[in-house]
Amino acid sequence: MNCMHCENCKQNTATYFCLAKNEIVINENYITNIEKSRSGWKKGDPEYETHRRKLRKEVEV
Repeated sequence: MNCMHCENCKQNTATYFCLAKNEIVINENYITNIEKSRSGWKKGDPEYETHRRKLRKEVEV
């Protein structure tokens, strides 16, 4: 089983097809992207408008 240098194993994917082994391999070193979440005021928050208005008043004064 000589490596054919197809570079499939070097891609950051959960699984890949190895030509030398002729099988699908599960990548144990796969790194998933962690989604970032905002922890601030959002427009869906009921108190968003009151908070925004208070901040605008503070900035204007």
